[in-house]
Amino acid sequence: MDKNERIVIIGAGVFGLGTALRLKEEGYTSVTVLDRAMPPVPDGSSNDISRIIRFDYGDPVYARIAKESYDLWKTLEFNDAFYPAPCLWVCQESTPEQPVQPRAQEYSAKTKRVLTEMGQEWHAVRSVEEAKQRFPKLTGKLATPGFDGFYNTSAGWADAGKAIARLASRCVSAGVSFITGPSGQVEEFVKVNDGTITAVQTVNGNVIHGDRFIVATGAWTASLIPAWNSMLAAGQIVGYLRLTPEEVIQLKDIPIYFNYSTGFFIFPAHEASGYLKVAVHGFGYTSTTQSSVSAPPTAAVASRANFVPADGVHRLEAGLKDVFPQFASRRFERVGLCWYNDTPTGDFIFDYHPDHKNMFIATGGSGHAFKFLPVIGKYIVGSLERNLPRDLLDKWRFPTQFRDGFQDHAFAGDGSRGGPERREMTTNEHNTFQSALRLSARISKI
Repeated sequence: MDKNERIVIIGAGVFGLGTALRLKEEGYTSVTVLDRAMPPVPDGSSNDISRIIRFDYGDPVYARIAKESYDLWKTLEFNDAFYPAPCLWVCQESTPEQPVQPRAQEYSAKTKRVLTEMGQEWHAVRSVEEAKQRFPKLTGKLATPGFDGFYNTSAGWADAGKAIARLASRCVSAGVSFITGPSGQVEEFVKVNDGTITAVQTVNGNVIHGDRFIVATGAWTASLIPAWNSMLAAGQIVGYLRLTPEEVIQLKDIPIYFNYSTGFFIFPAHEASGYLKVAVHGFGYTSTTQSSVSAPPTAAVASRANFVPADGVHRLEAGLKDVFPQFASRRFERVGLCWYNDTPTGDFIFDYHPDHKNMFIATGGSGHAFKFLPVIGKYIVGSLERNLPRDLLDKWRFPTQFRDGFQDHAFAGDGSRGGPERREMTTNEHNTFQSALRLSARISKI
């Protein structure tokens, strides 16, 4: 590749920023990042108070790369946003009141096998009583009936907003250019007859020319490019419980708790905000547009809207009650939808678009990409330059097998998801969501 060519990156999340910094480190002279806002982008999936950092994977490729990344999170370059904490992984049996993911036990067993093969330590936890002996601040019934689990002390969480702000600052220092706001919100690609992209046009008519275009737009990708049914935007539920200062002190050293069967997980208390954050790593909600593509809202907003569907709130409340019943009667101060860009198998997409030879796609985070922040740029640029090992290039290739028809059943992920099946938001939920977005925008202007 010519290191003097003009590279335009659309998207200022972990994929876009990681790529931009790596390109500058490798000597590329013209790198420009476009987005609706300066990072951390308020409603982007790379921005929040916490993200799990772990290498507990049922897939040996991601386990190996996540371990590489975990080791870097502990260094001076990244550790100001990293907080070590053990991670407790549990499974449970299904009941009529709580249908759960049947693949959970299988994924848990695969993960333990991969860790063992890597020579990494993990610790079995065979009962609720054993879990509470090790982690006495967990007061609920935990994953019952049928509790089974393990924990890893080599784990932790990152303050995602802080980490992205640091990464953006490093990009600026390295010479990356940024265009944000309406002048950076890409609306369409300008191309010639053979599919070559010559420029992008933004919502205010700004035209930005380039030689190579990297699309790192997360859950917005399928609404921006021909996606060939290779990805699906799904809204995942998040809740934030306000704690007293005394409760923050009490819960700041709890383990990260993750229930493979239900998808529910919880973080240690976040001291800076005073929140206890809970969420579900599940199959989520779709929001289908007029073009029959599921996508998050495209308007620039100040933060995530304070809305999730009622059954989502119920799942958050049920999960919280299972871990900390003392908070069962306390309402969440706010909730929100975090938009995953899912791929059929949960693999990333780092590849050129089949129809556009100079359009490179870097997306498909599938709800597990953030932890790779310290190394993601290396692997995206390696894919861009086509100099990675063949097994990685094949793993992250652009999926073409679904071009002739959308197959929802194919989006099962890697086996780590829990909870009920994915569903489309109802008309009433769509309307409530839009009202919450407008309210969020008004509040931000006050």
